Amino acid sequence: MNLTRDLERARAEIERHAKAFGLDFFPTIFELVDHDELNEVAAFGGFPTRYPHWRFGMEFDRLQKGYRYGLSKIYELVINNDPCYAYLMKSNSLVDQKLVMAHVFGHCDFFKNNVYFAHTDRKMVDRMANHGTILRNLMERHGVADVEAFLDRCLALDNLIDPHSKALRRAAPPPKEEGDAPPAAPAKLKAKSYMDRFVNPGRFLEQQKRDDQAQLRQDARFPSRPQRDVLKFLLDHAPLKRWQQEVLSLVREEAYYFAPQAQTKIMNEGWASYWHSTIMTRRVLRDSEVIDFADHHAGTLATSPGRLNPYKLGIELYRSIEERWDKGRFGKEWEHCESLVERRRFDRRLGQGREKIFEVRRLHCDVTFVDTFLDQDFCDAQEMYVYRTNPRTGRPEVASRDHSLVKEQLLFGLSNSGQPIVEVVDGNHDNRGELRLVHRFEGLELDLKFAGETLKVLETLWGRPVCIESKLDGKGTLVRCEKGEISTKEVAASGASDRPRDDK
Repeated sequence: MNLTRDLERARAEIERHAKAFGLDFFPTIFELVDHDELNEVAAFGGFPTRYPHWRFGMEFDRLQKGYRYGLSKIYELVINNDPCYAYLMKSNSLVDQKLVMAHVFGHCDFFKNNVYFAHTDRKMVDRMANHGTILRNLMERHGVADVEAFLDRCLALDNLIDPHSKALRRAAPPPKEEGDAPPAAPAKLKAKSYMDRFVNPGRFLEQQKRDDQAQLRQDARFPSRPQRDVLKFLLDHAPLKRWQQEVLSLVREEAYYFAPQAQTKIMNEGWASYWHSTIMTRRVLRDSEVIDFADHHAGTLATSPGRLNPYKLGIELYRSIEERWDKGRFGKEWEHCESLVERRRFDRRLGQGREKIFEVRRLHCDVTFVDTFLDQDFCDAQEMYVYRTNPRTGRPEVASRDHSLVKEQLLFGLSNSGQPIVEVVDGNHDNRGELRLVHRFEGLELDLKFAGETLKVLETLWGRPVCIESKLDGKGTLVRCEKGEISTKEVAASGASDRPRDDK
């Protein structure tokens, strides 16, 4: 359904103001839908032409119940595409629609200009429709049950990718060392020419050559370096049928499309919130709309103890950066200023804040955003702290207000979008075709239940046993799956994670 006349006037006005502020975005198409239609689109991840799968039905049911019982409501949905597509709910008030449109233009600017989105397919709406057609055709040829069952297994592994591989140029494989060269011809014993065939019989030399080659194959590992993109390794080496490769390939492609959204959740939502606030309060709002806007904007930024609101953290960090660079609160002079009175008065009137936040929007992801700009002054201003549960009372209490500890805890949850970092280290472990993985341990142990279920899925794709090395209770542990049975055993540190990685 097309926008109404009032909404179209508001859209044109907001777009004009957004461009005047310097936002640069793809053409943006707004669709007006009811709550059922919006929940349906949201259940498909924003792509209504996506392939059929039962999990989308479950997500739709969850969203419908949340809306029906007043537990949740989707105000906006925008798709990273060229052109961008955004959905507005018919039942929203005009103030809400204006806020959402301003918010959407902030998202669209972020999609177009942030470097972590540079590799994404800007025609993903068409690509998703193609994926839907491919899977429907495969279901017709190979049966719905078989294709859907295999798709389930692929979706269970869609986080085993390397989200940075599209943005980084990987190093070439290291040059072969002398020990990696093909085995030399077997050494012959010295003998007179007429005795050579007796001293060095041909069958012995051939057997020695075969033994040397077998030993070389046993010692050789593939991949030559740990490979973080497990799905790519399976595509290259797992014994999959052609149609199975097609399914796994499209799941991997979609996983890379969605990966930057997980890497930039705080930045993206903070950027969109910053601009809807700026555009609405400085250009669009009428006097009669101020209270409604303030109420809905406050609801977006609401926080609760122990929970991270990406909208709130993002917008406050952007505002802090803008203020710091407007007043020159960076560099050696600022760092050496120790007087609290002088720090409050410090203002070099540089006026570089707006330019700086545009630069930050372009270059950073959530991890570098928080790591670079979250300082003690920001933590104090936002009343951020680390809490723990008092073992005596069972109640949470403030453990520290040190920004380094706050930052450490935030980064711990943001690194790799909170997922464990898993790498393939050997596709022929013990020379028996076993797939060996290693969990790059960084303080958070694997959940054995989920690890075991993941290994079971991997085994069905690999066709042979699968194992993963990690740490449990500070000890090296090997979790192994063979014929669907999970076993664990303590192992010495293998040093597998210390081997040169393909991201160096």
